[in-house]
Amino acid sequence: MDLYLATDLKSGSIVHGKSGMRDQYVPVRSIHADTADPHRFLEQVRPKYLYVADLDRICRTGDHDRLIPGMAERTCQLLLDRGCRGHDDLLSHPRVKNIIGTETAGEILDTFSGGVLSVDMKDGRVIPWNADPAEFLSSCSEYPFEMVILLDIGGVGTKKGLDSANLSAYRESYAGSLLWGGGVGSVGDLFLLSDLGYDGAIIATAVHTGVIPVEYIRRGKMC
Repeated sequence: MDLYLATDLKSGSIVHGKSGMRDQYVPVRSIHADTADPHRFLEQVRPKYLYVADLDRICRTGDHDRLIPGMAERTCQLLLDRGCRGHDDLLSHPRVKNIIGTETAGEILDTFSGGVLSVDMKDGRVIPWNADPAEFLSSCSEYPFEMVILLDIGGVGTKKGLDSANLSAYRESYAGSLLWGGGVGSVGDLFLLSDLGYDGAIIATAVHTGVIPVEYIRRGKMC
C-alpha cells in the first residue's frame, strides 16, 4: 500500500487544517521540520509520494504554479488537486497526476480521459449530490481514471480513526485502484486499510505528531 504525505498550500506556505475549514488553516507544525516553506519542508521530511492541494487555486484567490514543479521534482509522484473545474485546470508535468474532484468537477467527470478521481465526502455523503459513497463508487468503473481517492473532508486533520464496516463496503464497491484520505490516526488504521485491500492512504497529522513513523512516508510504504 502506497503512502502519500498530504500537503496543503496557502499563500506560499504549507498549512495544516482540520475538517475542511480552509479559512482557519495555519502554517504546518511538524516534529520533522522547522519550516512551512514548501521546498525546505520537503528537504527535511523527504516524502516519496506527495498529495498536494493548492488551496489558493481551489478558492480562486491565486495559485502555486511556480512552486509545484519543484515540489514534484523532489518526489517520485505528486497527486495534485488544483480545484479542477475544466480541462484548462490540468497541470502538465511528468511526475504530476492531476486530481479531478467531485466537489468542483462533478458535472463533467465523463469528459476526462485520465487522471485521478477524488470522491469528496462530507458527513458520509459524496458531494455535491449527497450520494451514498458505496453506490457512487460502483459507477466509477465507467470513467477512465487511473485511480480513485475516497476523501473524507470532515476527517482531515482530526486523527479520529476509521470505521472498518464502511471502509469494507467502499472497497467492495470498486475494483480499481483505491486510496483513502482523512482521519487516519494510527499505524493500526494503516494496517486496517491494507488488510481491506486499499491501494494507498493519504496521511499528514499523525506523521507530523510522530504517531505514524516518518520512515513510512520516506519509503512510501509501511516498514
